[in-house]
Amino acid sequence: MYWVYNLPNWLFGVLTVGVFVGFSLAGIFCTRSWIRRMHVQLSHNDIVGFYLAGLTVLYGVSLGLLAVGAWTIYTETEAKVAQEAAALSGLYGSVSGLPEPTRGLLQNDLREYTRKVIDVGWPAQQRGEIATENSATLDKFQTDFETFEPVTEEQKILMADISREFDALEESRSIRLDTVNEELPPPLWALILLGALICIVATWFFHTESLKMHIWMTGLIAALLGLMVFMVATLDNPYRGEVSVSPAPFERVYQQMARPGK
Repeated sequence: MYWVYNLPNWLFGVLTVGVFVGFSLAGIFCTRSWIRRMHVQLSHNDIVGFYLAGLTVLYGVSLGLLAVGAWTIYTETEAKVAQEAAALSGLYGSVSGLPEPTRGLLQNDLREYTRKVIDVGWPAQQRGEIATENSATLDKFQTDFETFEPVTEEQKILMADISREFDALEESRSIRLDTVNEELPPPLWALILLGALICIVATWFFHTESLKMHIWMTGLIAALLGLMVFMVATLDNPYRGEVSVSPAPFERVYQQMARPGK
């Protein structure tokens, strides 16, 4: 079902709501005559109403918790990306204190790493793939860094700081890559979808003299459920779709690197 994230967000939303509303209306026309016979001697609308209220409350609480969970995953992913970009910026700043030609060599390595994250890593993440091309750039940075021999005490202290910041960058990168395929597990998605369908089916058991009234009531409930499911789906898979974590922090860092004198 990952193909839905390749659709424009508005089309994804329209399709989701349309499927829910279409299912609800099809059920009304298929079950209306049967339901009418159940209400001939005595109307059961009050019982159906209490039953539907209980279902929607239980489902609403469950869906609300899952929506909060999806939003939490999304915001935490944004924070992890910002943390890696901050570590990269700090490392670049520390490298600027080294003498030439080591400074220029290491700065070029970091600029190349940043561009690969933006141009190679991010498109791969949006496809659900973990890009490994960037590891070669970091390996080159580490090799170039180890060839420098500090002379002064200040350079030795700076080397220790750079080594610590490089470890922090690698750790942040590893954490980001671990979240590429982070999403709600299938059992929870089964709860979301089956729960919504159960709530819609419960509305079919109402009997109203006006078919239009029944259609509007059921259609509106189905549309609301579709919108809620669409909201959770857009937040799930933080790197996929139009509503996704962007490489903006890395782009800002790269712009800083490209400034003269940096």
